[in-house]
Amino acid sequence: MSTQFQREAKISWYRSPIDARVLAELMERDDFKGWRQTILHLGLFFLTCGISAYIWGEIDQSNWIWMSPLLIVVLFIHGTMGPFMGLVAVHELQHRTVFRQKSLNECFEVIYAFISWSDYIWYQQSHAIHHRATCHRRYDGEVQLPLKFSYKRWRFWLGMLAWNPAETWARIKLVWNHANGRVGGNWYEFVLPDNDARLRLRHRRWARILLTGHMGLAALFILIGEPFLIVVFTFGTFYCRWLGFLCGLPQHYGLNSNEPDFRVNTRTFTCSWLPAFYYWNMQYHLEHHMYPAVPFHNLPKLREAIALDLPIAKHGLYQTWKEILSIRKNILADPTYKFVPEIPSINSEQL
Repeated sequence: MSTQFQREAKISWYRSPIDARVLAELMERDDFKGWRQTILHLGLFFLTCGISAYIWGEIDQSNWIWMSPLLIVVLFIHGTMGPFMGLVAVHELQHRTVFRQKSLNECFEVIYAFISWSDYIWYQQSHAIHHRATCHRRYDGEVQLPLKFSYKRWRFWLGMLAWNPAETWARIKLVWNHANGRVGGNWYEFVLPDNDARLRLRHRRWARILLTGHMGLAALFILIGEPFLIVVFTFGTFYCRWLGFLCGLPQHYGLNSNEPDFRVNTRTFTCSWLPAFYYWNMQYHLEHHMYPAVPFHNLPKLREAIALDLPIAKHGLYQTWKEILSIRKNILADPTYKFVPEIPSINSEQL
């Protein structure tokens, strides 16, 4: 087992004050909103999946000139949805706040994890630690600041706007290794310790379900004469990662490690309804970390209730990424640069 990380983090977190009755109301689960989000979310994925397969089947020599561009557009929309089918949806379901019934949350957690080839067994363990010790280097291996990314390589853009086969192969190879009981990497080994035989067994079985399930479905798609479903279902979450990247990276990028205040290690931004729907309202990430028992649909209301004690949120991905790229530029110029959000009750001298 790796000794890089430590257990039993005891961090006295600051949380913005809120009336107990208001918080209790915000923590109420709503089955209608849960079903609406889940059905529409899954429905959009399967709708674009079906439309893509239909267009592919209709292309011939007489219409390929205009049908092919149409297919590319639908595939782009379908692929854009893909990243949100993975640990974004699984994340909220793991918090058990989508539905009132634990069994429904667990059921859809598995459905989403299967569709997206997600390692939800590992993520259950990892994300619980991430919430208890957010961005504390000795405890939280899920997010280790500073985060880094480079957009100057063609493979980056290939994965963002189309499909990077190397990334797909790496994902399948990882699942294969897990199916054979091979777990590597400091954080994986810490979260899935080799002395926890039961957890390791569950993890190995899930990887085998992913492999055999998707291979079986791929064989079925070929047998029924619909091999294109392999592209849009089996690998439907492996391409066009651009919007998932733009929404996900801001969560903690450029912020501060080892601080017991979510306001200086976690970022909120606001956006229009469509990315918010895709993203299960996780653009309100600061509020989610402060009060993780509040369901996704109530995070805007939670923001309103404690807004005066929070940093001002950038609106829209353009303004959010303008700030992120500015922070990145400053960090590259001076590795000691420290970004401090503007918070009414805190200043840079306190950090």
